[in-house]
Amino acid sequence: MAKHRILIVTNRVPFPLNDGGALAMHAMVQGYYNEGWDVHLLSMNTSRHYVAPDDLPEIYSKIAFDTFDINTDVKLVPTVKNFIFSRKPNHVERFYDKDFDKKLKEIINTHDPDLIQIESVYLASYIPSIRLVSSARIAIRLHNVEYQIWERLSAEASSSFKRFYLRDLAVRIRRFETNAWNKADILIPISATDATLVRDAAIGKQVFVAPFGIEIPEQKDTVEERWIGYHIGAMDWMPNAEGIRWFLEDIWPELHRQSPDFQFFFAGRNMPGSFVKYDGNGVTCSGEVANAGDFIADKKVLIVPLKSGGGIRIKILEAMAAGRLVLSTSVGMQGIDAEPGTHYLLAETEADFQNQVQWLLANKESAEMIARDGRKMVINQYDGRKIIASLAANLSRIL
Repeated sequence: MAKHRILIVTNRVPFPLNDGGALAMHAMVQGYYNEGWDVHLLSMNTSRHYVAPDDLPEIYSKIAFDTFDINTDVKLVPTVKNFIFSRKPNHVERFYDKDFDKKLKEIINTHDPDLIQIESVYLASYIPSIRLVSSARIAIRLHNVEYQIWERLSAEASSSFKRFYLRDLAVRIRRFETNAWNKADILIPISATDATLVRDAAIGKQVFVAPFGIEIPEQKDTVEERWIGYHIGAMDWMPNAEGIRWFLEDIWPELHRQSPDFQFFFAGRNMPGSFVKYDGNGVTCSGEVANAGDFIADKKVLIVPLKSGGGIRIKILEAMAAGRLVLSTSVGMQGIDAEPGTHYLLAETEADFQNQVQWLLANKESAEMIARDGRKMVINQYDGRKIIASLAANLSRIL
C-alpha cells in the first residue's frame, strides 16, 4: 500500500524541546514518521522562537523540512490598529504573511499531500488558499481551546482596561476559532473535554481525540529526592506567569510561615526580569535552565497554580511519569483523566495550597502512594506510541 503523504504546518519550529508546544508538535512529526508516513514539515521560524538550522535533531534530516522567517513580535501601533479597525484577533494578523501563503501553495503543489495538518488555529487564515490548490483533507490540531484561555485571563485581570481588552480579544478569538473548526475537515483535540465542546460547535466534522503522549521513562533512584516544591514552564505564556505571580504573592507568605522548611524553586524560558524579586524566604528563581531533567531531579512536588489555560499540561504528565507528586488547580489538570486524592492533590484557593503542603509533609507515605498511582495512570493512558498509532490508523481509514 502506498504511503500516506502529510504536510504539517506549524507556527514555529518545534525545537528545542523545552516547552509543551514544541514537545507536542515534535511528537506528531516523529509519530507520523514512525508510522511510515511521508512527512513534510513547513514551519514558521519566528522572531520570538528563532531556531538555527544547524541546531535541529536527527529527525529533520529524515523528512522534508522547510522554514519561513517571520517577525511575529507584538508591536504597539499594529495592535492598536487591529483593535480599532479589525474584527480579527491580533494573533491571526501577526501570523499572516503573503509570502508564506505563496510558499505554502508551492509546497502543496510539489508534495501533493493527502492530509494537511495545521498545528495552530491561528494559521487557519490560510485554509482558503489551501482549498484553491489542493483537494487534500485539512485537519486542525487543537493544543488548547484558545478562547477559553483568554476568557479566563479577562476574568482575572486586575484593571478595568485590561479586562475590557482581554474580554474583547476573547470574543474575537471565539468567533474566529469556531469558524475555523467549521472550515476544516478533521479536528484533532487534545482531550475528551475539548472534543465535546468541538463536536457541539462544529457539527458533522470528523473528530479524533489525540492526547499528548509521552515516552514513559524508567524510574531511577540516582538522585535523592527532597520534599520541596518546583514549577517549570514557559514564562512568556501569560497563564504561567499569572499563576506563579498569584502563588508567590498571595499563597507563599502564609505557606512559608506555616511550613518554613518547605522550599520552592521555579524556572522557565523567557523569565521576566521582575520575577527575580521573589528570590528569598524559601523561594529560588532559577531563570532558564539548561536541562529541565537536572532541575527537577531532586525535587518531589510539582506545583501548578494555574487559573487559566486549556489543553493538557505536558509538564504534569512528565512529572507524574517520573513519580513526582502533583499539587494543582483543576484548571491545571484540565484534560488529564486523573482523580484528585488518588493521582494528584487538588488545590483551588490560597488556603487549599497551604493546607495541602502541610498534609503532604506530615503524611509522606500516603503522599508517595498518590504519586505512584499517578505514574500508573500515565503509563496506562498516555503512552505516546500507542496514541499516535491509533490516530494514524483512524486517519488512514478516511484518506
